[in-house]
Amino acid sequence: MLADQPYIFWLSKLAVEAERRGHGPEFTFQVSRSIFGGTKNWNAPENLGAAVEAAGLDLAELEIAIASGNHLEEIDSNQAALEKSGHWGVPTFVFRGEPFFGQDRVDLLRWRLDKAGVAKRLT
Repeated sequence: MLADQPYIFWLSKLAVEAERRGHGPEFTFQVSRSIFGGTKNWNAPENLGAAVEAAGLDLAELEIAIASGNHLEEIDSNQAALEKSGHWGVPTFVFRGEPFFGQDRVDLLRWRLDKAGVAKRLT
């Protein structure tokens, strides 16, 4: 698995740290946009750094924080919560007990969030 996805733990730890700093959704949006939007060498420091900066964070600061943090414990906890919700993959969101699995359900989730009065954080 790691041979197929050599960056997964590194990116996951960066995402946990971004969330701890209050920028989780922005980090995920910007980094995903870079990875899946076709940015060549998205993982090069200048490219990933630009995406992280667009999320309001500094890549070097995140790197320092994850070097000695307990980020894998939080990832394991999130995995357990995912399994408890009855799902196994990403993207999976659970809002008020209702699961939304797959990227084709994000619009439905946004609709539910809008109906509940949850404000958008990204444009």
